[in-house]
Amino acid sequence: MLKDSFNRIANNLRISITDRCNFRCSYCMPEEGMVWMDKNELLTYEELHRLVRIFSELGVSKIRITGGEPLMRKDVHSLVSMLSGLDAIKDLAMTTNGYFLNDQAELLAKAGLNRINVSLDSLDAVKFKEITRRDYLHRVLEGLETIALQGIAPIKINAVIIRGVNDNEVSEFAILAREKPYIIRFIEFMPIGCDDGWNSGKVLPSQEIRERIEYELKMKLVPVEYHGTQPSDRFVFEDGKGEIGFISSVSEPFCEHCNRVRITSDGKLRTCLFSHKETDLKKLIRNNEKDDTIKAVIGEAVWNKEEGHLINQPEFKRPDRTMSQIGG
Repeated sequence: MLKDSFNRIANNLRISITDRCNFRCSYCMPEEGMVWMDKNELLTYEELHRLVRIFSELGVSKIRITGGEPLMRKDVHSLVSMLSGLDAIKDLAMTTNGYFLNDQAELLAKAGLNRINVSLDSLDAVKFKEITRRDYLHRVLEGLETIALQGIAPIKINAVIIRGVNDNEVSEFAILAREKPYIIRFIEFMPIGCDDGWNSGKVLPSQEIRERIEYELKMKLVPVEYHGTQPSDRFVFEDGKGEIGFISSVSEPFCEHCNRVRITSDGKLRTCLFSHKETDLKKLIRNNEKDDTIKAVIGEAVWNKEEGHLINQPEFKRPDRTMSQIGG
């Protein structure tokens, strides 16, 4: 069991498998000038399999594959198959921008992927292009339809809402949750990108989003899971049709319930998205250290996990890496 000094249990591991992405979302990375990791810096699928096995022996049962854009990594379905074969892993998910789903959905489903999250910040083609700096909305929507046909469920759509940018689409996203087999999750704008222009005035609090939805759709949202172990507070419409989630990292931090740790694509363990400390697991793996040695290092790192991030406090400092480099 991985326990920290605040008595939280870490059973959820997010693994970035690449820092590369074919989008250039304005809140995540600059349009130009990104320097990608050399292939040799990335953990191999065999190394990732060993690390996940070790984490599973420490009580981790949930894995999320992230990037960058994970589907840019060659033969990702092979990694999915390797990880889904571990008996202790009960939930294997992926976060993607959706661009490659049309081509890879069937392979991912057959390999054993349980769930998928698709990042989609606008349903308007012009605005989508402004945010992502790519004209790919049609590809993402096609990918969502394709993955739904493969029976992977639930399909969650992550929408980062920025005041003055896409906040006028809140109701459109809510309607989508009622019309399609998708769970829409509204995410508050966080200071994690490079030159993202973040300030607290651009954050649209979850409470305000909920109030807008209820006012504009003339229907109440009923809580299903509120301030639980998951980052998202879950709601359904009062008629039971459609689910919506809110990730309120800025206005209502859920750090005291956090059960997650992360591995970057170059093999560094981070106990918080906003950490300024990393533990080099790749070095241990490539030095052929014993499992027990690696477990002890992981256990110590998790024990020293931060109490919480410091957004909106004077002591807050942005991480040294961008979201694409840390892993979404």
